[in-house]
Amino acid sequence: MYNVVDLVYSKGRSMSVKVRNGNIESALRVFKRKLKDSNKLFEYKDKEAYEKPSTKRKKKKAVARIRERKRQEKDTKKPLSF
Repeated sequence: MYNVVDLVYSKGRSMSVKVRNGNIESALRVFKRKLKDSNKLFEYKDKEAYEKPSTKRKKKKAVARIRERKRQEKDTKKPLSF
């Protein structure tokens, strides 16, 4: 038997979690995992303050550079196969 509880993580935003046998600690762990996996908290933090479009572009380019560098490092580690 379980109960469904809506936990609020932001203004007017909530997420449903099943509480089994009154075990709130495990339900809270599930809630935190769901929140982390959905990236809702990060979206909320991003919208918390205004960010100039030029700053957004710079951050986006920096992340792309890091991603490309990682991809190139991974490609160089692969042995050549014929």
